[in-house]
Order: sequence, then structure tokens, then C-alpha cells
Amino acid sequence: MFERILLAVDGSEHSALTVPVAADLAKKYGATVTVLHVREFTKRFGADVEIDPENESQAFVDRVLAELRGEGVDARGEVRRVPAGQVPREIVDVAGDEEAGLIVMGTRGRTEWQSLLVGGVAHKVMAHATCPVLLVR
Repeated sequence: MFERILLAVDGSEHSALTVPVAADLAKKYGATVTVLHVREFTKRFGADVEIDPENESQAFVDRVLAELRGEGVDARGEVRRVPAGQVPREIVDVAGDEEAGLIVMGTRGRTEWQSLLVGGVAHKVMAHATCPVLLVR
């Protein structure tokens, strides 16, 4: 049913809860998992300002990959960099590029307060994804 699973992670508490769920589904369906972390940047005075440091982002993805592989799951990781506010679009685009049959992500990320004001990443992914989205709480 799900040959490819996209696991979108951001380092939050809710995001950490998604890893065992994705591992369980991958084992049940013999699926491969792509672990995706999307880094944001913004423009300040004509220069890019990183919101998520690159080395921390890659280290986080590597930890998730180690956990999945420790469970016997075939997994690979990817870190993408986008302008602030483009995370949902990037998740949906990567899911399409990877031909993912399922997106697994947390219900709330690190920007919980902002998401209450402008609409959450999970809500936007659900609205635009062409495959099922499993939200983990």
C-alpha cells in the first residue's frame, strides 16, 4: 500500500513522536522512508539569515536515520533550505518528487504560537498534498 513514506521532521517534541510511527508503518508495508527536514531562511538587510543552522539540521536528520535504520528500516535523509513560510510547499513538492504514498508528520512544530496565527504547516500540507497525510500527536 505504502511503498514510499515521507517523514517530515523539524526537531520538535511532536516531530520526535513521528519516528516510531513511520518505522512501524515502513516495517509493516516494506516501505522506504525519506526523512525530510526543511530549513528556513529570511532576508535581513539584503542578506540571508538562517533560522535553522545547517549543521544542527543535518545532525538531527542523521539521528532520525540512525533510529530508523536501527529498527531495520530502509531510510535516507534530506535537508532542504527554503525562504521563511515555504515549508509546507516544500514538503508537498518533495512528496511528489519522491512519489510518496504517505506523508507522516507531527501536528505542531517548533513554531506553535505562529501556527495559531497564520495557519500551521500540517494544515497546509494536508490541504495541498496529493497523497494521504498521517498527523501524529
